[in-house]
Amino acid sequence: QVHLVESGGGSVQAGGSLRLSCRASVSWFTLQSMGWYRQAPGKQREMVATMYPSGTVEYGEFVKGRFGLSRDNAKKTLYLQLNSLEPEDTASYFCWRYPDVWGQGTQVTVSA
Repeated sequence: QVHLVESGGGSVQAGGSLRLSCRASVSWFTLQSMGWYRQAPGKQREMVATMYPSGTVEYGEFVKGRFGLSRDNAKKTLYLQLNSLEPEDTASYFCWRYPDVWGQGTQVTVSA
C-alpha cells in the first residue's frame, strides 16, 4: 500500500513563500502521476500541479507562474514550491498519486 506523508505547511504573510514536501513509501516512485491538490473551506478540491511519469508538469490556471513542482527520485519526494503567496491561496494542500492515493494534508495560511 502506498503512503504519502506531507510536510512544510504553515502561516505566512502575503508575498511570502513555502515549500511543501510529499514523501512516498514506494520504490516505484516515478511510475505514476503525482501532484498536489488544495481545498479551501466551502470550496471544491482543485488541482494545483501534476507531474506525469514523463516529467511533464501541468499547473492549475490560478498558479500563473508562482508555484513550482519538482521531485527527488532518490528521496522519493515530491516538492511544491509556493511563491508570491496570496490570501486566496489559503487552503489544505493534499499530495496525490494516481489513481486515488492521498496524503493527510498540510495547511497553508496566508495573511494579508
